[in-house]
Amino acid sequence: MARFVFKLQAVLRHRLHVERQKQRELAVKQKELLELQQALRQVQESVNRCNQDVRQHHLVGRLNMAFLAAHRRFLAGMQRQAIGLVQRIALAQRAVDEARAALTEAARQRKIIQKLRERQLLRWREEQVKRELLLLDEAGMQLAYRNLTDEGDARDAVRRAETR
Repeated sequence: MARFVFKLQAVLRHRLHVERQKQRELAVKQKELLELQQALRQVQESVNRCNQDVRQHHLVGRLNMAFLAAHRRFLAGMQRQAIGLVQRIALAQRAVDEARAALTEAARQRKIIQKLRERQLLRWREEQVKRELLLLDEAGMQLAYRNLTDEGDARDAVRRAETR
């Protein structure tokens, strides 16, 4: 039996490889984004814990102004750190969006070749069915001809036998 051969199989394999590479790149970018978001959450939790500690323990009785000034500097530093993280998160989000768009394009390119393969396979199968039908018709015609000639030969033999 004939075997289907897709001439662009190497292209399809390459596009599948490119798509998988884009998936890996997207996963790396998403991981970086999640790590930055986690770092921002940790900064926020640290600030919240520190503020709560100050409210509970350092705002009762005599106030230590040096401690409060240090706390204020700590909060300002944490705010600068949070702003830096937010900026990096924005860049990371943009990179994730670009990687997602690249993956979408790679998938689209693969699907184009895959659809072409499917169409060619369907066409090839239809041609195989036509060939098989033609072969069956030819075999049927040969059998019918043989039967007719065998019947004619048999009649001739019967006539010859009768004439003897």
